[in-house]
Amino acid sequence: MKEALMIPRSEYPRPQFQREESSWQCLNGPWQFAFDFGNSGIDRKLYMPEAEFDREIVVPFCPESRLSGVEYKDFISAVWYRRTIRIAKAQLENRVLLHFGAVDYHAIVYVNGEKAGEHRGGYVSFSFDITALLREGENLLVVYAEDDNRHGLQPKGKQSSLFHSHGCDYTRTTGIWQTVWLEFVPKTYLKSVKTQSDYRNRTVTFTAAMAGQEADATLRACISFEGCVQKEVEVALNTGKTTFTVELDAVKLWDVGQPNLYDVTYTLYVKGTAVDTVAGYFGVRTVELRDHAIYLNGRPVFQRLILDQGFYPDGIYTAPTDEALRRDIELSMELGFNGARLHQKVFEERFLYWADHMGYLVWGEHASWGLDLHKMENLANFGAEWMEIVERDFNHPAIVGWCPFNETWGGQDPRLLQMMYAITKAMDTTRPVIDTSGNYHVVTDIYDIHDYEQDVDIFAQRYGAVTREKVYDKFEKQQYYEGQPYFISEYGGASWNASEGWGYGSAPKTEEEFMQRYAGLTTALMTNEAICAFCYTQLTDVEQEQNGLYQYDRSKKFSDAVYQAIRDTNRQTAAIERR
Repeated sequence: MKEALMIPRSEYPRPQFQREESSWQCLNGPWQFAFDFGNSGIDRKLYMPEAEFDREIVVPFCPESRLSGVEYKDFISAVWYRRTIRIAKAQLENRVLLHFGAVDYHAIVYVNGEKAGEHRGGYVSFSFDITALLREGENLLVVYAEDDNRHGLQPKGKQSSLFHSHGCDYTRTTGIWQTVWLEFVPKTYLKSVKTQSDYRNRTVTFTAAMAGQEADATLRACISFEGCVQKEVEVALNTGKTTFTVELDAVKLWDVGQPNLYDVTYTLYVKGTAVDTVAGYFGVRTVELRDHAIYLNGRPVFQRLILDQGFYPDGIYTAPTDEALRRDIELSMELGFNGARLHQKVFEERFLYWADHMGYLVWGEHASWGLDLHKMENLANFGAEWMEIVERDFNHPAIVGWCPFNETWGGQDPRLLQMMYAITKAMDTTRPVIDTSGNYHVVTDIYDIHDYEQDVDIFAQRYGAVTREKVYDKFEKQQYYEGQPYFISEYGGASWNASEGWGYGSAPKTEEEFMQRYAGLTTALMTNEAICAFCYTQLTDVEQEQNGLYQYDRSKKFSDAVYQAIRDTNRQTAAIERR
């Protein structure tokens, strides 16, 4: 137990699909480490046991971060990680899976000098079955990661492509930045379960898949709420996969600030014997677009969102603790926001777990900046990873919409946006999709714009004139409004006491001026029933961008009076909620 407490980020990394504690091992902590500036490590066979590594790093923190113990902030072409793992004879009688939360960008994994697999994409989880490469006792695990965010071939999000952080771009992340872990599973095991709820019909539909080729396999799902069993069903997995629907007797809905969640235990049987058990959860809720608004469970809900970029001063992309993930949601909700736009980064599953358990709405977005959208061939790099993202996070009730791109500034092949919209809709029929946030829309379910006007009178006049037929759009010659729900997905962004940083527009000179500006801008959006949502920039400062409602370290930036004014403004009843 003492040893477990010393391992950073040692909480279970995949809480919606969790096996018992004895079936997994966290591999976070000290690893041997080496820079590979010439990207020659494969030629030099750094994956072999005799290779020399001259440094140490604390996983899962990237080498640019202070928490990694390395804190090297220049460009890094490639890096190598190495550690030993001990495997018992009994574990080799079944299957051993090696999981990575995320590695930026191109990862190749070796076990005992042999290649176990590779993965491209810096933001999504992946795993390999490494059983055949293991032996009883000590085994050598080596990870290579190549990363170059300057060539336009990969999404980088807000990672700086210049030496220094600048403008809206911040410290880079290279290599491993989420939990690495082993999982010990039977030869035939439950691979995945997808859940889809329908509040009107009081149903939840499961699509379960197993790994292994057993002819006589069944799956039992035991659904409970607050410890009381609600339903139990057993179905056959004749082809290794099955879809079945369960009707719930008395539905408790997942909602804003009301995180009603059903627990479910999945048990896989082969020839009548239980071979695998996994615990999960789901929420019953339905998102719809109608009457020019976003409906949740049959009623219009005005989305009061905050822009959250998910950066941390000591861990960069990686939160220092699980509690830090939860705390960011608490800071937002305490100010009357009911959700967040997760901006230019794919957040780890633990964040989504807390959003699920706190009734917090979020929009899933890819880190699209840095990708050259003028080349259709980049669809392979972007699209493959985006599909993995949607697949991984589909089950989270907190996610109420998808947005693959942010601010595509034109000139690109419009088919790229059309394709990603179509792919997302094909994978998920239950959520709205914004093709590209801000500009320029090609095909979108919700019409969103960004507007950092700081003059309250101009802003109020602009959005007071919005109707269901005519909206404000400074790029109306590049994109065309077709009557969709209307969303101001970035606004505000004023700095406060920013000695070296920046914010949008002129900075307020007093706290009173800041309060009046926040209240004026926000109220203008909430009082027009033709506007369905806003997203204020932003939750915290991030390095030189000092326009957050909190400091970068999450400490308070304003007096309590300012925070109360923000809270009072956000908690007004919006026009669409009076219907």
